[in-house]
Amino acid sequence: MMPISLHIRTSQLDGSASGVTKKEIVRVISEELGLTQQQTKEVVQRTFDSIVEMLVREGRVELRNFGVFEVKLRAARSARNPKTSQQVHVPEKYVVSFKPGKEMEQRVQNLSEQPGRPAWLDPDYEPEGSPPQPTADSTEHPARSTHSQNLKSAREADHPNRPTGDWA
Repeated sequence: MMPISLHIRTSQLDGSASGVTKKEIVRVISEELGLTQQQTKEVVQRTFDSIVEMLVREGRVELRNFGVFEVKLRAARSARNPKTSQQVHVPEKYVVSFKPGKEMEQRVQNLSEQPGRPAWLDPDYEPEGSPPQPTADSTEHPARSTHSQNLKSAREADHPNRPTGDWA
């Protein structure tokens, strides 16, 4: 089977604040190959499922010119709960690591040299629809990350009738 090289232009993607979704990848591949979106979706999903299955079974999946997925054991450790400042035990767990291939690494490294580079590379870039960044006079806990704030906002949006505050 001959390898297929798809050249996805950023103009083909909708540029949503959440990044590129599987749905967008399916749409672009479908257009490039002349397949239906349903056919393409099935191939893409089966590819993802196969990668996960092989990773679980073999512990390592190497995709030449793309990268290597590997299961690693993260050791147990002691950490600090950012809400209470108490020390907590974090048990060991298996995690998936990804090491990009040389071609991907090189293309990412070359981003800074591209004319008309993507807006998201600008350190001050804020995607449309993103929550405002905390200011110095914010009343939020200083240890709370923007990620934590986004998760909290998402939980509150998903459950508007639930009491507000920090809940798991």
